[in-house]
Amino acid sequence: MYPGVHAATTPDKPALIMAGSGEVLTYRELDERSLRLANSLREAGLSKGDVVAVLSDNDLHAYEAYWAAVRSGMYVCAVNSHLQSDEVAYIVNDSGANALVVSAGLGELPEHVAELTDVRVRLAFGGPVAGFGDYEQALAAASSEVPAVQPCGADLLYSSGTTGRPKGIRPELPDRQVHEPGNILVDLLRGFYGFDEDTVYLSPAPVYHAAPLRYCASVHAIGGTVVMMERFDPEQALRAIERYQVTHSQWVPTMFVRMLKLDESTRHRYDLSSHRNAVHAAAPCPIEVKRAMIEWWGPILQEYYSSTEGIGMTMIDSAQWLEKQGSVGRPLLGIVRVCDDEGNELPAGEVGTVFFEREEIEFEYLGDPDKTRSVKHPGHTNWATTGDLGYLDEDGYLFLTDRKAFMIISGGVNIYPQEVEDVLALHPSILDVAVFGVPDPEMGETVKAVVQPAPGVEPGPELERQIIDHARERVARYKVPRSVDFVADMPRTPTGKLVKGKLKARYT
Repeated sequence: MYPGVHAATTPDKPALIMAGSGEVLTYRELDERSLRLANSLREAGLSKGDVVAVLSDNDLHAYEAYWAAVRSGMYVCAVNSHLQSDEVAYIVNDSGANALVVSAGLGELPEHVAELTDVRVRLAFGGPVAGFGDYEQALAAASSEVPAVQPCGADLLYSSGTTGRPKGIRPELPDRQVHEPGNILVDLLRGFYGFDEDTVYLSPAPVYHAAPLRYCASVHAIGGTVVMMERFDPEQALRAIERYQVTHSQWVPTMFVRMLKLDESTRHRYDLSSHRNAVHAAAPCPIEVKRAMIEWWGPILQEYYSSTEGIGMTMIDSAQWLEKQGSVGRPLLGIVRVCDDEGNELPAGEVGTVFFEREEIEFEYLGDPDKTRSVKHPGHTNWATTGDLGYLDEDGYLFLTDRKAFMIISGGVNIYPQEVEDVLALHPSILDVAVFGVPDPEMGETVKAVVQPAPGVEPGPELERQIIDHARERVARYKVPRSVDFVADMPRTPTGKLVKGKLKARYT
């Protein structure tokens, strides 16, 4: 399914609404405009398998570009618009992009990127951008004829780069036409989350991130309505749920934390009764945070664990989670295998590297065969991992402990920073926190906490003492941070992932 199917049956239905401005893109408009852009790209020489890079803020036009590529059998590479120009240019160049579509709303960023790339086809929407053709003129000049064949394309997204330079993740192109069934995510959203043509889906995250990009596109495939926030704001998110009668949504844990920190009167000012399914993922959710969200919103939270690579997926609903607090669920796609460093499968309760077993692994890291090989199990080429550590309990529920790259080894003992971060996350004086190991001549590593104080809280020795005491009361002594440093801003991606490598680099 794709928007053209719904343009024929419900042409005036909103496919996409901007939450703040109320600007609407109907299914007729999405179909017609994505068709014209697709034809414009083909007329410029692009064909099946080529790459269309999209550099955009949260804007209606981003999905016109998305569907133009997907209905043409091309890859769409949504680029992080919060990166610096040289970082964006790296992704555009590394992806082999044949076209670059940008938003004038990003200020000088697209212009600077243009100076660092040699992409031939360049279009800008929302206003003029030096070095780019006019998007609206390109659409007006293009044919509106529907091609006899519309092969289905795919996304080509880049890892968040939280442990190194981003890597392009290129799946195989689907062997089907864009209007034909066969999208696994669409089937999952229908079957497990109850998405249908009446769904109103709130997307508060940046358009370039894998989950919102794919979920919004899936809602379009199903025929529902996407409400996209221009940017996340905790109170505005609640207002959007009430205003648009949102039924489904997707979040990351930092959004939950910020909504929970709204004052009580604000939190209960809005009618959330239409809201029946709140999906969350992308980062570990502290137990206390999730428990508080279920108490507030009711048992509507659905958590999943997956990755941009799409190697597998687990899921857990609120009722299951209350019985298995801290778990990310049981497998929905693939079979979970937990292995030691030699690749031996571990029994229940023992921590190791989390692998997913699938019939086949259908992606590659672009231009990096060594990286592609490195994520596969040494004895099973159809088992793959993204480097997370965890364990299975006796009932087959998966619990994550941390990323392998961030595990602390102090005096020969393994310490998982996430556990300490979860304990500190809801301290009233802490807005954000990161925990990691720093070199120590005696212990190998010791535990360091870096804290962004809450507004109005004064950093200093007294706050450091309070934080250490708070941890000492809640975790084993060897896990307690030896010291606490303070920062004005924590390096997180806009999707809530902590770029811990940037912090660690200051201490090594």
